[in-house]
Amino acid sequence: MNNGPWFGIHEKEYFSPASLIKVPLMMAYLKKAESDPSLLSKEIFNTLPYDSRVQNIQPRVTLVVNQKYTVKQLIEQMIIYSDDISYKLLNDQMTGEEIVQVYKDLGVDISRATANPNGNIVTVKAYASFFRILFNASYLNPEMSEYALKVLGQIEFKDGLVAGLPKDIIVAHKFGERQYLDTGLKQLHDCGIVYLPGKPYLLCVMTRGNNFNSLKKTIKDVSQMVYDTVSQKN
Repeated sequence: MNNGPWFGIHEKEYFSPASLIKVPLMMAYLKKAESDPSLLSKEIFNTLPYDSRVQNIQPRVTLVVNQKYTVKQLIEQMIIYSDDISYKLLNDQMTGEEIVQVYKDLGVDISRATANPNGNIVTVKAYASFFRILFNASYLNPEMSEYALKVLGQIEFKDGLVAGLPKDIIVAHKFGERQYLDTGLKQLHDCGIVYLPGKPYLLCVMTRGNNFNSLKKTIKDVSQMVYDTVSQKN
């Protein structure tokens, strides 16, 4: 992240972003909050019960039905616990044009979503750019970028990138999972910034297969391999 070199393996392969789309939604809110700070204090009333059948990786904390939450609380719930109800409440308050504009501003092509929103619509390289942009504070201002990365650093999912790293390494990341009931095919992704002291780096791994445990192990193994290599370089 400090000096710019990068490489990819099948980095132009398309995948379903699944819960990874929660990051650009957060960025859309934080961008609006730069000119209207009161937005983060706005309250939204939750009438949606949690359905445990929707997510394979269950959030540890869920929203309470018939209770108000601030936008800031919902952003943190959506990111830290990858809670789908928080995502829906926030998404419903934004127009489709506002959300798409974030992708356009950042040069991320999601035109494939028009035909099939749940299909393979984003490349590994394109999605990784969200984290690079947050790190460089080149879209959100420094305060909002720092806040976003701080929230991403609190994510509870530890079975992907984090599992391949020493316990004292901070990671600002987001995972996403998708399961297609008609074919049984599964996708699991984990992308983020690994704050190796003096040498922070961005790693984005997207996988597909038939077993979530195998996909988790693949991400863990890649993460460990990259850490071992980067940490040994002068």
